[in-house]
Amino acid sequence: MSTTVPPELRSVRDWLRYALTRLNETDVACGHGFVEPFDEAVYLVCHTLQLPHERLELFLDARLTAAEAARLADLLQQRCAERVPLAYLTGEAWLGPYRFRCDRRALVPRSFIAALLDTDPLADDGYDRLEATVDRPWLEDSARIVQVLDLCAGSGCLAIVAAHTFPDALVDAVDLSPEALALAAENVADHGLETRIELLQGDLFAPVAGRRYDLIVCNPPYVDALAMAELPAEYRHEPELGLAAGDDGMDLVRRILRDASAHLRSRGWLLVEVGERRETVEALWPDIPLLWPMTPAGDGVVFAVSASALAAAQRAGQV
Repeated sequence: MSTTVPPELRSVRDWLRYALTRLNETDVACGHGFVEPFDEAVYLVCHTLQLPHERLELFLDARLTAAEAARLADLLQQRCAERVPLAYLTGEAWLGPYRFRCDRRALVPRSFIAALLDTDPLADDGYDRLEATVDRPWLEDSARIVQVLDLCAGSGCLAIVAAHTFPDALVDAVDLSPEALALAAENVADHGLETRIELLQGDLFAPVAGRRYDLIVCNPPYVDALAMAELPAEYRHEPELGLAAGDDGMDLVRRILRDASAHLRSRGWLLVEVGERRETVEALWPDIPLLWPMTPAGDGVVFAVSASALAAAQRAGQV
């Protein structure tokens, strides 16, 4: 691709201003790891020019080479005109302090579950900080967590975060897509976790029959049919398999709640991300004692349920 470079753009400062203007003019959707266009503009410029964003002010008046300007112009054109998520353009995404390879084989890594696995809520490690008093009972005795399952693992990001968080744990990562698992394998290798993370291809719990876990995490597809029809263009670049979940968005959540009890140890916990679907979940399962822990996006995006509560719900025919 060759995009015309405006001759007036010479410095880093010029390109930051221009990138922000273009992102705002074209009304891009910032749902892939960034809160607003300004954050995307800074990241795009810093990543392309290999500049440290935390010291960007030192380079604001530096001039770009012709090749650097052409590269920035091409990436900005793809982001604004073609609506390609920035993570796909740069080939990387971050969850807290952890970097992951990113391409169209899997969804762009993003999950509020990652912050809920953080055993030190005051650490300066790149996560949006949660209140130190947040109730996360699955971390009360984190040393006992030695078997973890990541369902709908995609790029492997949550499996890798879990392996870093619980250094004594073995982690199984399951996904239906062999393409996503191939990307996950690259990320696992990048983090040096090949001996601790097992990648398994299959439908939800099918590849882990007979196995039980201290913790199961899952960021499943949860977009309902109406929302799928109205998704911003950026999400159309991602695999539909990782987004669509039937008329009410709960197709996979139903199956996970039904089957998880058989795969949890007695003190185990299940964490499931459901976007902003708390009302839907609570309407479907009003009698199950679900916890809604606080995340950087509020307390309606991830639910947690204990093994004992799931077992009781199953006996009562509630799942």
